[in-house]
Amino acid sequence: MTVRPLILLCNDDGYDAAGILALRTALETFADVVLCAPKTNQSAASHALTLHAVLRLSHVAPHTFAVNGTPADCVYVALHSGDRILPRRPDLVVSGMNHGPNLGADVVYSGTVAAAREAALRGIPAVAVSADIKADRPEAARIGASIAKATWHRFSGTDRPETAQLLNVNVPAGPSAGVLATRLGERLYDDVVTFRSDPRGHEYLWIGGSEVQHELTEGTDTAAWEAGFTSVTPLAYNLYAGAEAFEVARSVVKLVG
Repeated sequence: MTVRPLILLCNDDGYDAAGILALRTALETFADVVLCAPKTNQSAASHALTLHAVLRLSHVAPHTFAVNGTPADCVYVALHSGDRILPRRPDLVVSGMNHGPNLGADVVYSGTVAAAREAALRGIPAVAVSADIKADRPEAARIGASIAKATWHRFSGTDRPETAQLLNVNVPAGPSAGVLATRLGERLYDDVVTFRSDPRGHEYLWIGGSEVQHELTEGTDTAAWEAGFTSVTPLAYNLYAGAEAFEVARSVVKLVG
């Protein structure tokens, strides 16, 4: 490795997915990249860690590793395996490029975002990159890499910041109209459970519908997406609800007696 920044690259679509390979190519224009990602697709795995099953690490190519676990597993393993995967602590962790957006409440379920969040929890700046399935893949990767580079510049020289920035990036279809700093919007799904019978007459089910609607409030990632802009949304990993909600908890405690 050279003196260029070191980036740990992960995703939730799998180590050989087209999106992560395109993003790697774009990131390597300015950084050394080590890829450690799930062996198979782990979409919607959120921040799950594998605690009760065997994990296996495969060295599939130079600076390329696969783990038979979740995205969060991959980042955890890469950061805590000495020099087995990384030659040193990475300057930045990038997750993606996801095949499809992660807008609004998607960030709760997204394995892409969770991989970046795992790094931020460890004090490492992190960027999650997602793109519309109809986006021009090389161009979307270039945009994601440019945001990652800017994030690295923003934090370069900062030794293990107490609060690492976690940024969620979404690139729309078609030529991006620009890049906007946004907040989370509302992404409303058609929530359904579909029950069916298999050829042997046993019941099975699918969850989740195919229809989705976006809140278009100005300044949100969903509004930016609909207007053709790339959104950059800062995310917090401290789930404490704050002083106002604390009063609710206090009132509940009083009722307990």
